[in-house]
Amino acid sequence: MERTTCLVTGGGPAGIVLGLLLARAGVEVTVLEKHGDFLRDFRGDTVHPTTLDLLDELGLGEEFAKLPQRRLTTVQLPIGGRMQALATFTGLPGRHKYIAMVPQWDLLDLLARAGDREPTFRLRMNTEATDVIREDGRVAGIRYRAKAGGAGEIRADLTVACDGRTSVLRSAAGLGSRRWATPFDVWWFRIPRHDTDPAGGVPVLTANRVAIMLDRGDYWQCATLIAKGSDAALRQGPVGEIMRSMAEIVPWLADRSDVLRDWDEVKLLDVKLDRLDRWYADGLLCLGDAAHAMSPVGGVGINLAVQDAVAAARILAPALLSRRVTVADLARVQRRRLLPTVITQGMQRIAHARAIAPAVSGAVNLSNSERTPLLLRIFRRLPVVRGIPPFLVARGVLPEHAPEFARRP
Repeated sequence: MERTTCLVTGGGPAGIVLGLLLARAGVEVTVLEKHGDFLRDFRGDTVHPTTLDLLDELGLGEEFAKLPQRRLTTVQLPIGGRMQALATFTGLPGRHKYIAMVPQWDLLDLLARAGDREPTFRLRMNTEATDVIREDGRVAGIRYRAKAGGAGEIRADLTVACDGRTSVLRSAAGLGSRRWATPFDVWWFRIPRHDTDPAGGVPVLTANRVAIMLDRGDYWQCATLIAKGSDAALRQGPVGEIMRSMAEIVPWLADRSDVLRDWDEVKLLDVKLDRLDRWYADGLLCLGDAAHAMSPVGGVGINLAVQDAVAAARILAPALLSRRVTVADLARVQRRRLLPTVITQGMQRIAHARAIAPAVSGAVNLSNSERTPLLLRIFRRLPVVRGIPPFLVARGVLPEHAPEFARRP
């Protein structure tokens, strides 16, 4: 029978950060990842200043700085045929006044290498959790399936679900949640970027298209919003209509109006917004999207999950070392992270209702500067107001810092 002190399911940023921090405290920890490597087309490639601060505290900042990356310092909006600054991160407090755009597989490889240097850290690839094990009314571990064939069980003093919004363990534990309707889904795709293009982030709003373009160096990572549940019907039309409609308001995209040739190049994200009423059961804790599925608005989901992991490591390390993790310990983690989650999801719900729903319905069009919505005009003219959204997106509410036991020079 396999056994570990803390078992983490999901080898994303939250899962590996939690494993790394606990291992630096001396806790025996095993992280399970269902894939064989990290080389997948992630869309959540933003690393926010709070996570950059954490990497510095862990002694990984210099290594991270060597990774291929772009730095997002401004968000520009095409209004009346011209690019105009909507928001900037250069006024943020702290050392990191930007959002780093880094391939997530590079970040995960960096964190995994740091974990491998700790004697109590173990990362098992190609291993997928399929169910929880219950003993005497508590979660005592998981059942797993290995990609190479075969299945098994691992017992643990604590199991932590970091396996995302479709968490198998969250479902198996029967934890109740609250869900909010979302007015949109997202299509993700890539288009070439030219050196003459503007840098940073570029939102695009037309009469029939809402998109965000993220500068990734030699290409733009693009997300375009569609009405909830409309994917199948819209795919009956020509895929080239996406770029043609974006070029209506962004003239420098005209030479790329035919780059999308097949619907297979366009991936669907089914947007969800929910939150568990209770993030834990005896022997089980859910973190990140497994506890609170976030909207892509602001790109904060991954960084919020990492903050969950930092708080959990700081609170739970002493209990795990003594092998006496109680329900009260798990409740402390939820109490610590509930306020940032509630505030962030509340902001996203407001954005859904006030900005995204009207934009998706075609009520907003920035092709004419005289029709610029009042809120955007306020943002452009009042620097104090313009600085609020970048601060909330980049720094967030109640940022976490690495516990002393995990810090390295």
